Amino acid sequence: MTKRNLETNAAGHLTFGGCDTVALAEKYGTPLYVMDGDQIESNMQTCMQAMAQHFASYKVFYASKAMITKAICKMAKKNGLHLDVVSGGELYVALQAGFPGERISMHGNVKTPQELEMALTNHVTLVADSLDELGDIEAMAQKLGMRAKVMLRITPGIEAHTHEYIQTGTYDCKFAVGIVDGQAMQGIKTIIASNEMDFMGIHCHIGSQILSDEPYDPAGVRMAEFALEVEKETGVRVPEIVMGGGFGIHYAGDEIPKPISAYIQKMADGLNRVYQKAGVPVPTISIEPGRRIVGEAGLTLYTIYTRKEKPGIRTFVSVDGGMADNPRVTLYQAEYEAVLAARPLAPAEETVRLSGRCCESGDVLIYDLQMPVAHKGEVLAVFATGAYNFSMASNYNKLPVPPVVLVSKGRDALMVRGQSLADMVRLDEVPAWVEED
Repeated sequence: MTKRNLETNAAGHLTFGGCDTVALAEKYGTPLYVMDGDQIESNMQTCMQAMAQHFASYKVFYASKAMITKAICKMAKKNGLHLDVVSGGELYVALQAGFPGERISMHGNVKTPQELEMALTNHVTLVADSLDELGDIEAMAQKLGMRAKVMLRITPGIEAHTHEYIQTGTYDCKFAVGIVDGQAMQGIKTIIASNEMDFMGIHCHIGSQILSDEPYDPAGVRMAEFALEVEKETGVRVPEIVMGGGFGIHYAGDEIPKPISAYIQKMADGLNRVYQKAGVPVPTISIEPGRRIVGEAGLTLYTIYTRKEKPGIRTFVSVDGGMADNPRVTLYQAEYEAVLAARPLAPAEETVRLSGRCCESGDVLIYDLQMPVAHKGEVLAVFATGAYNFSMASNYNKLPVPPVVLVSKGRDALMVRGQSLADMVRLDEVPAWVEED
């Protein structure tokens, strides 16, 4: 395990946000998601400050797909961030939290008519993902008698070195329209010519969990070059360029991400070179961090239930959660680090496979975890689970989605109530003929 700055209290227990994690597990039960509100807000402010150092006009969007709750939306609003959503559900949470629709953009390669109507009536900017979708947006705007604010997501053709499932900037990807095949220019001309759409800018996203800052320079160059091509061909200035997110965090091992300022510096270098050569000012530049804001601001607490020795093979230590509350290991071969909450500084004595409780051989949380010999009933803390854990949780094996607790300076409170068994059958209906004998 990579050395982390582990904080402990007088009892030697792991603390998080000033709270004793063993006590949190006793109070709320396990599995339990724990989020440090102070770290979330600090990360938001760091992103804002990094952008302010490089761009005269900028926006920071929180990528809510990483994790969205009403409390996090309120934090984003308080710290001056905008918000990006990818569904009517995420948009609904944001609106319920009082987040202004004018500061929200909606992404996604599929937007239903209901979602388009919801977005338009709340003055949300739509990030179109295909030429086909532009027709849907135009038709809905016409139906509602209003103009749609529309950006176009384009593929810059940049390959980020990350897992292939989360590369989103290459041409062979389900997202966005291409530059080289002419679709991006065609889409922008369609928006400009429409009586129902206002052209708000261009958008790209090259991938997720990117540890190197290098891809952001060529991405900036390509987006700036294309923006100037648009202006030359249409006579319309591109008012905003969204460079996406993808900034990596530390999960495990020796791979350490760059400071957020390093990513922004590379991005600015690429953009500025092109615009300075053209002799025109850089437009509004935006980023969309999600994982970078909440990933390391979260951890998950589990209780150890079983220990199984398979002589000559390995030792399995199993907990009361797994792929239902964290599917990332199964999906992306993600790696995590963990410690025993009551003795986080105890030296490792063995290597075990940390397994979940789901009925799948692939339900593994950590393949090779070096740890002290653990005992049944001990609490285990898995780090960096703030992003894409709660938001991807499921009821597989009819396991309830765990609660989320927010901690800050030694205080703790529920941010999301956990599901009960009754919650999981609340929406069930039994057709009349099933009841018949």
